[in-house]
Amino acid sequence: MMFDVRLFLAITAGQSAGIASRVLRRGGGTTLPGLVARRIDPHTLRKLTARLPQGVALLSGTNGKTTTTRMIAATLAADGRALLHNRAGANLVSGVTTTALTGASPDGRLRAQIALFETDEAAFPDVAAETSPRLVVLHNLFRDQLDRYGEVDTVAAGWRAALERLPATTTVLLNADDPAVAALGEGLTAQVRYYGLNDVRHAAGSAAQIGDARFCRRCGAPYRYTALFYAHVGHYRCEACGAARPIPVYALERLDLHGADHATLCLTFPGGAMEVHLPLPGLYNAINALAATAACLELGVAAARIRASLERFDAAFGRIERIDAGGRPLLIALIKNPVGATETVRMLTEARKFHTSTAPEVSPAPSHHDSPLIASNTNHNLHLFILINDRHADGTDVSWLWDAEFERLTGCVAHVTVSGTRAADMAVRLKYAGVEPERMTIADDPSHALDAALNRLPPGATLYVLPTYTAMLDLRAELVRRGWARPFWEH
Repeated sequence: MMFDVRLFLAITAGQSAGIASRVLRRGGGTTLPGLVARRIDPHTLRKLTARLPQGVALLSGTNGKTTTTRMIAATLAADGRALLHNRAGANLVSGVTTTALTGASPDGRLRAQIALFETDEAAFPDVAAETSPRLVVLHNLFRDQLDRYGEVDTVAAGWRAALERLPATTTVLLNADDPAVAALGEGLTAQVRYYGLNDVRHAAGSAAQIGDARFCRRCGAPYRYTALFYAHVGHYRCEACGAARPIPVYALERLDLHGADHATLCLTFPGGAMEVHLPLPGLYNAINALAATAACLELGVAAARIRASLERFDAAFGRIERIDAGGRPLLIALIKNPVGATETVRMLTEARKFHTSTAPEVSPAPSHHDSPLIASNTNHNLHLFILINDRHADGTDVSWLWDAEFERLTGCVAHVTVSGTRAADMAVRLKYAGVEPERMTIADDPSHALDAALNRLPPGATLYVLPTYTAMLDLRAELVRRGWARPFWEH
């Protein structure tokens, strides 16, 4: 391997920028090093990843990519793989380059064997072009931040162009249940395999009105669904041209959800099957685990290792993250688009029903903040803290709040505290969804709002926190300041 002076300068300058960023407390140094290095050598990422003996795996999607990638990373680490992973979530080209820099010596040698990168939907084509991945996982595609990404078809076209450039040595894993994603597998040189949910019991209660890909990708006729899990994700067929959901090689045959705590998954794959007790709630986390299982099997990890890793898994910061806030439990669930918000609300309301049916009725002592009417109805009702921001990283258009199915909260809320730069918009949305105004508190300052929400929390209850992305970062910074959480870059 010849010494590359330009790469040496890029690595040295980038790593120095990261150290300075952390020392000066300007952040975790998750993006700046990559920006600096690429100014010196635009091919830094390409050169570094080409030296990995086991290559690169990429994962992208609108929802669930951080959690799914962390599941894969934990499993690869348990399998003894030396791994590069953008664990802090910086998933643009600059963040991916930063991750590569952290594992590089000044002469460009890497201690890692394999790289695993979560990529932003819009950044995926560029990252794929620079890293020549051995494995690509495309998880789902929903409407998200129209001011940044445009419509679903725009993102899909970029993905399709990137996939068409991949060689036969690349394996592409696609979600069979998302027609916008599954259709990308047609006619590729790369090897294509599918994963999907076969347990149609979970089609009940789906939010069909917010589908973004309800028409055939081949001929334009509407799909006919025999099962619809959420949005446009389900079992579908075009009766005009015959295009249909591919048969998944990796299948979630049975899924049993156990409230807001965990789930039991029965998975099948070529040559085997296994049952996994996943310590995460919700339908979408089960599908995240299915995608992670498929990816790890493709990377040569034994099924027993995968099961053991998933059963010990801790969620990423802000994604079903449980925090002890001075003796009061918080559960943080990021929301950032209609589908993600709807499925999070669905998870919470179905978990409430689960606990109502399995737990004895115990009336808590009423708080001095609550009227007798409200206090008498808090046994299994939800205590929520919703923070909505409209900064660039959140998407400046918050009209998506009206497409999310907050109506599911009607009759399920003990109290909700609302904050963030668009707190008033969220409060109006909840009012129209059927949440009584007397059960709402609006607080402009997030720190004061956190105190107000915690002070209203009765003994034994959990505060469910639903923030957008920058609101989640602000909240976690406050939790770190209070000593209740660690900085996200230490996760």
